[in-house]
Amino acid sequence: MTARRPTAYNAISTSSRVEILHLLQTTPQQTVGELVAATKLHPNTVREHLQRLIERGFVATEVEKRTTRGRPRVFYRAVDGVSVSSPEHRRKVQAAAERGDLMRRVMPETAGSLTGEEQHQLDALVEQLLDGGFDPEIDEDALTIDLTPCAHAADQADNRETLCDVHLGLMQGALSEAGGPLAVDGMRSSCDPQECVIHLLRRRPDA
Repeated sequence: MTARRPTAYNAISTSSRVEILHLLQTTPQQTVGELVAATKLHPNTVREHLQRLIERGFVATEVEKRTTRGRPRVFYRAVDGVSVSSPEHRRKVQAAAERGDLMRRVMPETAGSLTGEEQHQLDALVEQLLDGGFDPEIDEDALTIDLTPCAHAADQADNRETLCDVHLGLMQGALSEAGGPLAVDGMRSSCDPQECVIHLLRRRPDA
């Protein structure tokens, strides 16, 4: 197994950024002031963390539309691939699909049991995980992704529950941005912090 140095996920390599992203994933939109109040961090520190998250495509901004005088507020929102997206997030997902299509043309034997939209969703998800230092093992028939051993369990052992929630949100965001029926169903429960198996599901067209 080849060790990978996290790249995209190093944007959430600190507990403070994990906390900020988790707050944005669980609350539709927040200002710098609201994040400062929730985290007790200095405003400049919060802004620096937000900038890193924006650069990696995990967070997007929205400027308040005002009908009265005064400086409009800037709202920060977690990218989910549905109601909130960003150019960087879309670029990464599109690039993953293009690379996946190229590999399947050059090496047809790499094509699995998934087709069309599902394959592009998996392209986006796997590339995101690889970029984050994980070494995913995919079972397309069982719709599971084994990430054992977790690349982040040791670094943020005291923050595991929040970190897992953030990662699951990012994974779902990649699947949603790519578009298709696959969605994150959850993580297999385990008392071993190193073990991590993600379950996917196929949503009904009307779901």
